[in-house]
Amino acid sequence: MSLNYQSTRDKKNQVTASQAILQGLAIDGGLYVPTELPILNLDFKKLAKMSYQDVAYLVMKEFLTDFTESELTHCIKSAYDHKFADEKIAPLRKVGKDYYLELFHGSTIAFKDMALSILPYLMTTAAKKNQVDQEIVILTATSGDTGKAAMAGFADVPGTKIIVFYPKNGVSPIQEKQMVTQAGKNTWVVGITGNFDDAQTNVKEMFNNQELKKVMANNGKQFSSANSINIGRLVPQIVYYVYAYAQLVASGEITVGDEINVSVPTGNFGNILAAYYAQQIGVPINKLVCASNENNVLADFLRSGTYNRNREFMVTSSPSMDILVSSNLERLLFHVANNDDKQTKALMDSLLAVGKYSITQEMSEGLTDFYGDFATEEEAAAELKQVFKQEEYTLDPHTAVAAAVYDQYREATGDKHPTVIVSTASPYKFPRAVVRALTGEVAESTDDFELVTQLAAISELEIPSAVSELVTAKVRHDIVVESTYMQETVESILKLS
Repeated sequence: MSLNYQSTRDKKNQVTASQAILQGLAIDGGLYVPTELPILNLDFKKLAKMSYQDVAYLVMKEFLTDFTESELTHCIKSAYDHKFADEKIAPLRKVGKDYYLELFHGSTIAFKDMALSILPYLMTTAAKKNQVDQEIVILTATSGDTGKAAMAGFADVPGTKIIVFYPKNGVSPIQEKQMVTQAGKNTWVVGITGNFDDAQTNVKEMFNNQELKKVMANNGKQFSSANSINIGRLVPQIVYYVYAYAQLVASGEITVGDEINVSVPTGNFGNILAAYYAQQIGVPINKLVCASNENNVLADFLRSGTYNRNREFMVTSSPSMDILVSSNLERLLFHVANNDDKQTKALMDSLLAVGKYSITQEMSEGLTDFYGDFATEEEAAAELKQVFKQEEYTLDPHTAVAAAVYDQYREATGDKHPTVIVSTASPYKFPRAVVRALTGEVAESTDDFELVTQLAAISELEIPSAVSELVTAKVRHDIVVESTYMQETVESILKLS
């Protein structure tokens, strides 16, 4: 069947998959969601024998129906190739009684590679399909990982430019060095003196600025996004949940039809929303555990039905989760409101106006498959140390949050379903936090690259080239601005007149 996409704030605003990918954000400020979820015949006995690439095609063709078989196959094969250090692309490791879905074997050693390796191919294909002759400007806010993965994907891609904004003091030194050393004549990264929410809010405002859109068009350019607000980011993430279940079947850990739980470290809600979509299309997922760090706005929401961003913003050792406005939650709200666009818009307007909203009891009943909780800095560090001590397996701080919250869930409920814990980054991306958790103390004066060497000695894990190459990499981007000057910065970079 042909599947279109509708805006969460005006469901009359409908576009094809390729148009949704090109636009990124709907013209009314909403996010694109499928007009209906596809029905897949997920034969896990067959899927268990398939490669990641084959599973990706089987899933994505049902969501991106205006892409031809040859177009989609080209995108998938171009994305999931030698750039990934493991031929399984997203291997599943059994650690103790749980299973860790390793999503960090791509070129930037974080889970964003899973979608951002394919997004440039989807976008350039979509541009050709829609006879777009304007230059596509990827405008993105990052809490640490999206920026590097997006720039790596779009670097020197013809017909595109990419501008990334990140919180100057809100990412790890490794994350920052990865971004500011990115090569490519079409890449810019800009630090802001604010947090991720400031960056994300201003990026959305630029997308919704009609006067700016006119100026862009007059200069032969149009905005699109590499954040998970873009459906072209979200659809590829559904794949690895299907693949994870197939791997469990293939290894004999479960039989077809057995339910599993997933625990996902969550900031902008895209990764766990992809798990929800996987559940909806037929993956037997019992419970979706939404794991937060001390920025626990999502945990509070899932417990109370009230989303309230009016709280202190915490800078933690899991910076990709340091978010108080989780954009992708809007998509889930739309679904549990029975696709009521007016109700969804009212909630989002309330969030913008007063920083909070409350959902109805009926909507809350649509969230029963979710469980939300959070781990403190101390609890996440203790989990990281315990897993290493007991299993000789090294977690990054985000994955440690997911593991710690799942321990809390299991203790509270007694649930014994097999569990997939989503491992979103290599520990080498956050050596300070990992070494501190494992040894108990790290001098503030110790350089992060010294800590990489220490971590290698402790963990006996090979240092990824994505990290080792940074030591001598040339800094190419050094702009830092106030968040209020983000639009002026974009206009200057693009030489808009």
